[in-house]
Amino acid sequence: MRSGSGLAVGAIAVAVLAAGGGYWVGNRGAASHSNGGAVATAVPTKTEKKLLFYRNPMGLPDTSPVPKKDPMGMDYIAVYEGEAADDDAASPNQVNISTQKVQKLGVRTESAQLRTIDKVIRAAGRIEPDERRIAMVSPKFEGYVERLHVNTTGQTVAKGQPLFEVYSPELVSVQREYAIAVQGAESLKGADSPAQLGMGRLVESSLQRLKNWDISEEQIKALMGSGETKRTMTFRSPVTGVVTEKKAVQGMRFMPGEALYQISDLSSVWVIADVFEQDLGLVKTGAKTKIKINAYPDKSFSGTVTYVYPTLKAETRTVPVRVELTNPGGLLKPGMFAEVEMQASAKGQVITVPVSAVIDSGTRQIVLIQLKEGRFEPREVKLGARSDNYIEVVNGVKDGEQVVVAANFLIDAESNLKAAVAGFGQPAVNGTSNRAEGTVEEVDVKAGAITLSHGPVASLKWPAMTMEFKVANESLLKNLKPGSKIAVEFVERKQGEWVITSVTPTDPHAGH
Repeated sequence: MRSGSGLAVGAIAVAVLAAGGGYWVGNRGAASHSNGGAVATAVPTKTEKKLLFYRNPMGLPDTSPVPKKDPMGMDYIAVYEGEAADDDAASPNQVNISTQKVQKLGVRTESAQLRTIDKVIRAAGRIEPDERRIAMVSPKFEGYVERLHVNTTGQTVAKGQPLFEVYSPELVSVQREYAIAVQGAESLKGADSPAQLGMGRLVESSLQRLKNWDISEEQIKALMGSGETKRTMTFRSPVTGVVTEKKAVQGMRFMPGEALYQISDLSSVWVIADVFEQDLGLVKTGAKTKIKINAYPDKSFSGTVTYVYPTLKAETRTVPVRVELTNPGGLLKPGMFAEVEMQASAKGQVITVPVSAVIDSGTRQIVLIQLKEGRFEPREVKLGARSDNYIEVVNGVKDGEQVVVAANFLIDAESNLKAAVAGFGQPAVNGTSNRAEGTVEEVDVKAGAITLSHGPVASLKWPAMTMEFKVANESLLKNLKPGSKIAVEFVERKQGEWVITSVTPTDPHAGH
């Protein structure tokens, strides 16, 4: 009885399992039929990325919202959300370098910051005498140098010190005329008024003539006191200073107005600095300056800008700027060269980068921005004021952005930055070397190009196809003919122009 009961229970269990299995198999078959064989309910699927667009497989600036092919029959490549930021084609002007190579190059970055730039204008200058402190000694009559009291250039003289004595027949004649007029006036004291008045006028005119000839008051008084004419007259220094020019030679004849001595007061001198045209707008009258002289490397002199000249030297594109400074001890000699530093007024805080961050090509200035590790973006910038270590960026860089301050020129050489910079606003040029193998279809020596039927290029995600390549030089065309099997290395020299840089035969019978 127990045995029959057990068999009944087992039969019921088998029937239930069979029915459940049939139901599961039937539902699985139905799900497979309705879902194309995919089991959607049993295994959860990953969320699909959002398709953004399709990009040109050759890196050209062409995208499409729907799948398409390029003129060579290559399929456009899908770009999904999250991939665009990491896709080189989505950032055509950026430069990518491996982290290991960045470390080898010694790349160093620094943040662009707001700073106050104290602009220092540097200019070359020369020491010159103060023009207002130069005196010329020029007799106003004809005569002869009778005797020299100061007979060397560079000699220091005091004001009123005798310089030389002259003899002039004309001077002797005027003295005699004055002496006779004085005697005549004395003799006519008791005469009628008209005669006395006329003689007095003669005395006054003779005296004025002597004064006009720069006869000193001392000599005139001596002449009036004694009434005797002197054969020679002494010329004295009008200022205290240094004889910077002497033409007088004992016994020489001179003409009226001829400069015999030049005496300069060098207690205060000028520095004439040649400021470049682009710095002129920062130079203000009253600005303090620091002056260095090669003869005194351990000394520094201070002066003040007193005048900006109104003329520009076309040959050097500079404008003279006058700086006045005292000359204690006479250390500063006219003709000395000077290095002038002028402080320009600051205009508040501005965005600055280190001077080493700027790559100047001559026609434009570039700064490399580090977007993230191994990714750099060249930007054209407009520069402003500059100090010794930092330079103002008027446009192109934001506060806080990381700029490359070391090894930027190495990045330039490593990643063909020049090609990327030349194409601002255009797709980046592939500066890396690519490799392909194929068969030469046509050789055009005149154009310096070959048509190559090549296999897939993994580095560019190209399928096998036939296309034209330029060659870097004519020597690469040597021994090439249709049917030659070769391996090539090539780069993109400019947008869409692929250039072969190396050719290696792969046909073992080539050249035999």
